[in-house]
Amino acid sequence: MTIAEFHPPHRLLLGPGPSPVEDRVMRALAAPTLGHLDPVFLACMTDVQHLLRYVFETQNRVTFPVSGTGSAGMEAALANLLEPDEEVIIGIHGFFGERMYEMATRLGARPIRVEAEWGRPLDEQAMKAALDRSRARVVCVVHAETSTGVLQPIEPIARWVAEREGILIVDAVTSLGGHPVGVDRHGIGVCYSGSQKALSCPPGLAPITFSESALEKVRRRKTPVPNWYLDVSLIERYWGSERCYHHTAPINMNYALREALRIVAEEGLEARWRRHERNARALWAGLEAMGLELLVPREHRLWTLTTIRVPEGVEDGRVRARLLEEFNIEIGGGLGPLRGKIWRVGLMGAGSTRGNVLLFLSALESVLRREGVRCGSGVSAAVEAYGG
Repeated sequence: MTIAEFHPPHRLLLGPGPSPVEDRVMRALAAPTLGHLDPVFLACMTDVQHLLRYVFETQNRVTFPVSGTGSAGMEAALANLLEPDEEVIIGIHGFFGERMYEMATRLGARPIRVEAEWGRPLDEQAMKAALDRSRARVVCVVHAETSTGVLQPIEPIARWVAEREGILIVDAVTSLGGHPVGVDRHGIGVCYSGSQKALSCPPGLAPITFSESALEKVRRRKTPVPNWYLDVSLIERYWGSERCYHHTAPINMNYALREALRIVAEEGLEARWRRHERNARALWAGLEAMGLELLVPREHRLWTLTTIRVPEGVEDGRVRARLLEEFNIEIGGGLGPLRGKIWRVGLMGAGSTRGNVLLFLSALESVLRREGVRCGSGVSAAVEAYGG
């Protein structure tokens, strides 16, 4: 049997992930594969940990990439921290809060839902009230809800959790590298992310960090961690000073993550945050000038992901298909109750550029006009937002 070589097209990835990958990262991915205990690879692992601490803004000793996607990071956080019949508070204002809830339920925990409308942040007082009336010690929130484009304020929730000597688990899959996360500053117990969003690495790794208080809870478990592969007490021996075999790490993906993190460090976190903010604000100005409505109020919008309401009478899938076929641009559609109702546009990592903002606005305007939508000039408004 003969199968032709696979030659995927070069797409402009402006969806909810993965994001565009820089050539430097792709070259690192193609470097010679080493053994997972080779001393040269062990040195690479040390570099990855050092750079991840910088990006997470933490000094946590146990910081490493889980060998799996962002959902593996989520499962690692919950499986290690939750025990059967344990109450846990989960903030739900989108698809990934619901995923946390499902995982916690499967682990045999007793999750307490604190819900908000999709497209709005959690009510902080509702979170506090849930803490006050429960025995929960673990609280879970999504910092950057990829399904809606909402940025959840962390500081007040983190403060209330700390007052009760609890542990806060934070999903930073779509914020790490594009927004301040501040693991140590906020006293976050466990924070996880994904390699394929604002870090601009291919999907396949889930950076995660555990505070000492979170690790102490793991050590005091009455039952074994139910997921052997994601048991941090075992994995930390591989990523710690022992370098004791646990699993065969995805060698080349770690090369790629190391290079992606080097790029982040070269740019500097604050400069990177400002770049994401500047390009997001220009995009918003352009979309609003076109007469489009954004799902999330301005003060709660992500810089990395913008959600646009699909205009009345316009077919979601047809617009996305035209962008892909005619302009080679990929954007995302809605999930759950927002399916068919919103477009999700990502400006993450290497994809967050002025050129991409202007190209996307021009392409979207062209497609919408042919769909019968009357549009203003998004490009002109974005250029003005940039200052000319």
